[in-house]
Amino acid sequence: MTSRLAGQAGLGRAVLALGMCGAAGGALVAGLVLPFAGGAGLAARSAASVLTDLPVPLREEPLPEVTRLLDRNGHQIAQFYYQNRQSVPLSAVAPVMRQAIVAIEDARFYEHGGLDLKGTLRAFVTNTRAGGIRQGGSSISQQLVKNIMLSQAESEQERAQALVRSFRRKLDELRYALALERKYTKDQILERYLNIAYFGAGAFGVQAAAKRFFGVDAADLTLTQAATLAGAVRTPYDTDPTLGDEHRDRLRARRDLVLGRMAELGVIGKAAARTAAADPLALHLRPEPGGCAGSAHPFFCVYVEREVLTNPAFGYTRADRERRLQRGGLTIWTTIDPVAQRAAERAIAARVSPRDNQVASETMIEPGTGRIRAMAVSKRYGRNPHDRDLGPATTYNLAADMAHGGGLGLQAGSTFKVFTLATALKQGMRFGDGFTIPGAYVPSYGYRDCSGKSVNDPNTVIHNAGGEGGGGPLSLEMGTWQSVNIFYMRLEREVGLCDVVQTAKSLGIRRADGTSLHEVPTFTLGANEMDPTTVAAAYAAFAARGRYCRPMAVTAVVERDGTRTETPPACVTALEPAVADAVSHVLTGVFTKGTMRGQSIGRPVAGKTGTNNGYTSAWFAGYTPALAAAVSVGDIRGSYRYPLTGVTIGGRYYGAVQGASLPGPIWVDSMHAALRDTPAYGFVPPDMARFGGGFTPGLKEALEKQREKEKKKREAEREKHDGDGASASDEDATDGAASGGDHASGSTGTTPLAGGAGGARTAPTAVRAPAAPASRSTVRSTVVRPARDSPIAAAARSAARGTSPRAPLRRGPGGVPATTGRTGWASLARHRAAPPAAPPAVRRAEASRAGTRRDVARSGTAERGTRKHATADATADHRTTTHATAGRRAAVPHRTPRGRRSAVSHEGTNPPATHNANRSAKHSTPHDANRSAAHDAKHNAAHDAKHAAKPPARDPAPRRAGSPARRHHPAHPVRRRA
Repeated sequence: MTSRLAGQAGLGRAVLALGMCGAAGGALVAGLVLPFAGGAGLAARSAASVLTDLPVPLREEPLPEVTRLLDRNGHQIAQFYYQNRQSVPLSAVAPVMRQAIVAIEDARFYEHGGLDLKGTLRAFVTNTRAGGIRQGGSSISQQLVKNIMLSQAESEQERAQALVRSFRRKLDELRYALALERKYTKDQILERYLNIAYFGAGAFGVQAAAKRFFGVDAADLTLTQAATLAGAVRTPYDTDPTLGDEHRDRLRARRDLVLGRMAELGVIGKAAARTAAADPLALHLRPEPGGCAGSAHPFFCVYVEREVLTNPAFGYTRADRERRLQRGGLTIWTTIDPVAQRAAERAIAARVSPRDNQVASETMIEPGTGRIRAMAVSKRYGRNPHDRDLGPATTYNLAADMAHGGGLGLQAGSTFKVFTLATALKQGMRFGDGFTIPGAYVPSYGYRDCSGKSVNDPNTVIHNAGGEGGGGPLSLEMGTWQSVNIFYMRLEREVGLCDVVQTAKSLGIRRADGTSLHEVPTFTLGANEMDPTTVAAAYAAFAARGRYCRPMAVTAVVERDGTRTETPPACVTALEPAVADAVSHVLTGVFTKGTMRGQSIGRPVAGKTGTNNGYTSAWFAGYTPALAAAVSVGDIRGSYRYPLTGVTIGGRYYGAVQGASLPGPIWVDSMHAALRDTPAYGFVPPDMARFGGGFTPGLKEALEKQREKEKKKREAEREKHDGDGASASDEDATDGAASGGDHASGSTGTTPLAGGAGGARTAPTAVRAPAAPASRSTVRSTVVRPARDSPIAAAARSAARGTSPRAPLRRGPGGVPATTGRTGWASLARHRAAPPAAPPAVRRAEASRAGTRRDVARSGTAERGTRKHATADATADHRTTTHATAGRRAAVPHRTPRGRRSAVSHEGTNPPATHNANRSAKHSTPHDANRSAAHDAKHNAAHDAKHAAKPPARDPAPRRAGSPARRHHPAHPVRRRA
């Protein structure tokens, strides 16, 4: 009995000692005192029930982990998280990190079974002596239980309950810890603890902490880095290094404490501990922003985020989808292409500033899949300073619809005409079909929406935009290329408004605000507000030969356990392939003959400009077989209140922004850069048996009338441009007749002709009828060349002598100078036979007069040169002219009267005629040759006086000592003395 009482007294003293320890080391042990206070039997029964009647282990929900967004190449572009965590296996954690956390938190972790009474007592003694917390009183298993309870808290109230200090909570924590010890091995418990613990600075888990604090993986942590992280676990908020120097000092003190504890336990040597403690913290804090604000491509990121939150495939309710995005630890593979994205961003930034009130947006989509390759906006993503509405930033994804974070959209303008075009071709209209339109149009009848309701608008008058003309016959292609409003209003009435609307809907057309389409007569003129993503996807269907694909931003989702789910494209056949090919055939003419003429990306393209009524918005949408894109421009303050007239955008003033003036160039530059590594493919040719052979009444006559009018205009401009040269030629011909010559010279000129690539071709004008019999006439080329002593003339003379490496003589078959690929009307004169030579008397007279004029021009006196000298000079000059014409090497850019840029050689413009002149010179006298040289010199002098660009750098001809530099005077004809 005595021994039993003594045993009970000893047990009571032990429990009392544990109770004292628990008062400072943990409320758990303090709670365990109470059962023993009621007696030894009660204490034994209570202890037995606590240690034997263990609950089922805590239900462990997957830890909240980071969801990462990757581009098409696998590079991260954004991340979402409720807690910044990335779980890793224990094998991916540096051994020194495992040793450090065990040393400071639970040194007997691998020895106890969940409740370490000895460790708790030791912690009590150590912490009492130190006057603060230096060692943990709870085991790692107990801390894991507490963190599981915190991670499963859905509200602040549940979080507070998990942190409350009470006997009941500590008792439950102990019992669950013992249950975990039975369920898992020690390494499994340690792995879970390292992944769930909060280290401060927003980093949950050792991997996120290693990245956040030092920019390394958990597997690469050093001794000093591991001790730093282990020291931060106990008080993560007090040691958060992002909060200032005071917090960093506390973090360093905790690090040194961990190093000392590791040395005390013999994990590391004392010298190593001292060396590590002498090192600075060496933090390399790397921000780990979550959400789209920290993304490299924020507007595309917003699109993906909204797609996940609105797509039932990611969860039954929005709350489920949001929880999965923020906590699921998903890896989402997206469609964005970094090359195309940079191309779009740079093309926009080059023309529109973020500070402009006008904003440009672009989306690029891959035909046949619907994959979004780029999404760019001219403004930065985020909030403006002081939360102002206007500024360089915006939180609206203006490249998308409202469902994906966008705004109300902009009226699409004439980009909608393509749906009427497709409907007309689908109903049997052919290329060349058309009709005559008036100068103004009132949609007063013939328009019904898809419900059968009449939607005519007799109070609206439709006019063509500037440059579309006032009416007349137009074919389907011409109406499209010139984007004629009245033509398309009439065409829409003919094919049916509802049919056009149905075509647009089949190609994915939906209003940006999500409401129903406005089925009104001006539907074909783009009366509905749209976003670039929707329009680009519709145009991509034409590139894919009628296959429409819903825009997609996600290609695959990988769960945290590695399960991968592919996202296939959502596509349907919206148009017959033949109809889509016919549409592409017409739209290619927009670049060669229409509103985008002169702009190209160097490969087959098709597209349509869109300039809205009143210039409230401007668009361009186009495509190649590999990529489609749409660009919109409008005022962010409100497109109707602030039209695009008299505005300065990107530092450039625009009287009125049209589809071809700003959106078009952005499209061209971005597509050119985005496709630089993509092979160029052409479109499938249209079925001409089905779509060819159309007819428009009165169109042929109208075109002929227009061509005649333009021809007269060009002739008038040419006469004005060449007035001086023509006078000199007439004077020369008159002089030849007065001196006994029995022929009149014919002349040729240059006429700009539009080539297939937009260039200019030269062709001879009508040749004057000879006054003498044809057998005695000489057909010569009108040679336009600079002054005799200019550098160009000197180079031509060198080429004629065979001494110039820059202008080698090229000869065709039989030694005849080549024509260098001349095409058009000039080719018809290539094989014209040369007329016979003039009589010897005429040649001698002409040679003498030409020699006299050349001497006067060179010396400035009336002294005549000898006939032999004049003949030699004239012959050399003529050879120079003939040779330079054949080579066409000294072409000088020249503005023609119509403003086109053409290459006009100042040394010859008509090689076939020159060939004839060369043959004439071979069979003529020096007199005839000198007359030709005199005529050329006179014409050149008049031309140079009017169009000289700059004086020659030096006088190639030698000067007498002390004499002034020669001036270039025109050579006037001087009659030869009898």
